[in-house]
Amino acid sequence: MASMNIFTPISLPSNSYFSRRRQPISAPFAAVNPPESPPAKPEIELEFIGPKASSDGSYPVDKAKEISGEKLLRNIMLDNKIELYATYGKVMNCGGGGSCGTCIVEKPESWRLACQTIVGNKENSGKVVVQRIPQWKK
Repeated sequence: MASMNIFTPISLPSNSYFSRRRQPISAPFAAVNPPESPPAKPEIELEFIGPKASSDGSYPVDKAKEISGEKLLRNIMLDNKIELYATYGKVMNCGGGGSCGTCIVEKPESWRLACQTIVGNKENSGKVVVQRIPQWKK
């Protein structure tokens, strides 16, 4: 255990009642450990498959990572500059209000509006594959 001096020496006149020097008292103190860091938040890896195949037949893939349950799919795509809207959607989208249907994407076994889809639930992690701008929307 470490100790610490809790008195500061001072000088007093020699004729003072307190002129005798006191010995400092050592008081033990506990070492303070830094707080433990919170566990890492789970992350979701996203892969966005492009709408059209390139000349070699492969589809372009964009990737992003986000904390699970914190963002809407629409915002993740816009923040990462991944094209979400086809030509009509760029002009007529509702800005994320859920009323136009122009941000529709395909997730496994279903279609979703990107503006109403939260990615993850704050507890899970993993990988999500999203088909961007279906061809029939172009």
